[in-house]
Amino acid sequence: MARADIYAKVCELVEETLECDGASISEDTRFADLGADSFDLLELVTAFEDEFGLTMDDEALAQIETVSDAVSAIEAAQ
Repeated sequence: MARADIYAKVCELVEETLECDGASISEDTRFADLGADSFDLLELVTAFEDEFGLTMDDEALAQIETVSDAVSAIEAAQ
């Protein structure tokens, strides 16, 4: 799957999960800036894994702070 397609789906999932305005999301957006706490991040990771049919390892999860980080982690896990 192309990075642009992954990015679009990640934005959609972030918007749904965090109930935020999708227009405010960019690759540089930090999840903390969207008000995400550790529970929200866990919920997002679960949504990513379900949507893309993959499992992210703990090392990759620890590195996810921005939307770009999430897209890169999904690319690496495919």
